[in-house]
Parts: sequence; C-alpha cells; structure tokens
Amino acid sequence: MEYRELGRTGHKVSALTLGTMTFGEQNTEAEGHEQMDYALDQGINLFDAAEIYPIPPKAATQGATEEIVGTWLTSRKARDKVLIATKVAGRSSVIDWLRDEPTLSRQTPEQMRDALHKSLKRLQTDYVDLYQLHWPDRPIRVFEGLEFQRFGDDAHNIHEILEVLGEFVTSGKVRFLGLSNETPWGVMQFLKLAEQHNLPRVVSIQNAFNLVNRSYEVGLSEISYEEQVGLLGYSPLGQGYLTGKYEDGALPAGARKTLFNRLGRYEQGNGPRAISTYVALARKHGLDPSQMAIAYALSRPFMTSVIIGATTMDQLKTDIGAATLELSEAVFEDIDKVHLDYPNPCP
Repeated sequence: MEYRELGRTGHKVSALTLGTMTFGEQNTEAEGHEQMDYALDQGINLFDAAEIYPIPPKAATQGATEEIVGTWLTSRKARDKVLIATKVAGRSSVIDWLRDEPTLSRQTPEQMRDALHKSLKRLQTDYVDLYQLHWPDRPIRVFEGLEFQRFGDDAHNIHEILEVLGEFVTSGKVRFLGLSNETPWGVMQFLKLAEQHNLPRVVSIQNAFNLVNRSYEVGLSEISYEEQVGLLGYSPLGQGYLTGKYEDGALPAGARKTLFNRLGRYEQGNGPRAISTYVALARKHGLDPSQMAIAYALSRPFMTSVIIGATTMDQLKTDIGAATLELSEAVFEDIDKVHLDYPNPCP
C-alpha cells in the first residue's frame, strides 16, 4: 500500500481509504467489522464516516455507522492503528432529526459542538483525526447538478465555523480539519480566514471524483497543487455504475439502486453512454472495470486518497486490488478520448 502526505501535516495516509457509509444499513455490525479487519490488514489506515450515516440518511438509522466503527475500535484495541475521519452535516431544508430537539441542520456553534460530542461517544474515542464539514453551510450546489440550492438567504458564516473548529483542535478533540463537497471559492475562504485569524488550516477536501465526474480538475486541482490541500476522492465507481453491474438495465440483488433507486445523476444525458463506453474500454484492455476506475483516480497527482466502499468482501478485495494496478499509456489515452466525447456527464 502506498502512503501519501495529508496536507501539510507531516502525517501519511494510505492511498485508499475505507468508506463506511453502508455499515448499519446494507452491512451488519459483523460485516462492518470484517471489512475493517481486512482493510487494516491490507495497509489501509484511514476510515471515513459521518454523523448522518448510514446512507440513505434517515432518523431511524442515523449514527449506526459511527457506532459500528466504535465497537470495532474498542474490541480490536485499534485506536492507535488507524486514523478516523467523520463529518458534521451542513445546512439542510429537510434534515431535522440530528439534534435532541427537532431543528433543521446548520453548522452553528451549538449544533457543531453537539455533533462532535455525539460522534465521539458513538465512536468510543476521545478524539477524531480528521473532522470534516460534510457540505457547505451556505446556499450552494450540493452533491449533484449545476444549479445552486437556495435556502431563503445568501448568508454564510465561514469565519464563525472556523473558530468553532479551532476550538475543537485546541481542546484536543480534533487533530485535523477537512472540507467536503466544497468549491474553489469556499476552500480559499477557509484558507484565507485561517491565515488572517491564526486559526487551523484545512488539510483536505472530500469531493466526488470518477471517470464520469472529473470536475475537480477545473479549479480545485490547482488549489491542491499550490496549497497542499489534497483530495480525498469519493465515489470512484460512480456509485457502482462504473463496475458495469447495472449494464443493460440489470438490478443486482442488494445493490444500492435496487434497494433505494436514488442514483439518478448517472442515468441522465450522456451519462449512460459514457459509463458503458468506459466499462467496454476496461474489458477491451483485459481489466476489471472497477479496478480501472479506481486506478485512474489513484493516478491523479492531486489525489491524497481514494475512498472505496463495498457491501461484500469480494467487492472490497477487488477494490483494494486496484492499489497495485498500473495502467498502461494505451489505457490513459483511451480514457482521455472518451472524456473528450463525454466530458463530465455526471457532475
């Protein structure tokens, strides 16, 4: 397993991160523990969670993922063997079940302190290695599409949020700070305010990156180069579409689309054509489509770590196998040709 520096921290993380958002919904506690055992054995030292997990987010299961990670940390006595990342939810017009009293999610000081306290309790730890803002606390495009989402005002409170995060770092409850689903403007605001007010600097950005969504390359990649704020790339398999398992309308038992039918961004416009072309490209070169997609993401110079997730051990083993796959120049050339035909069809 290759290890890469996390921002300017001097700490190195594995090139693959284990994503845990299926734990507590598609995966039982025992299955989650088995995945974490195997990942650690294969050299993965960063596990990623969030307060709203598992996915799809709902009040009945919220927090179960962190609880499963927590029981694993305690039962395996593994806290010093891995870095734990989790996230606090951002502004929402629908999520009102995260706090003790019904209230819409916001990154206010009170809600952030409540979120961290509860995450630490569920994770059964005194500190989080990487605490991330799951999505911005301002009106913005979130998760998919190109249009901003409006919430009735254009206000943002980045300085206040950063002050609270600084409080967490000073207290020793958080080691490093990260952003997620962020824009170039947002990242630079956090960096500017940290410098101006002597507050902690963000070390990473967790955004989507895959063959059908390379939008990170426009704008954010330069920030990664110049500011050493590396990408933790999630959804390298396009929520499973780039594995080829949904080709020709297939609906495998237990798959996320089969269970929840909430992956519409990969079925619009040129998305299906691009996905099928990439799957066929992998097979033409004798490659597993999943491994080709992950290996491509790993090859990007701005990538700190690629976040993988699985619901079966076979899937996990295939994904981790991509860590040692070196793509040929012919594969890179073919990928670039497809990208020119279908640039970022699934943002």
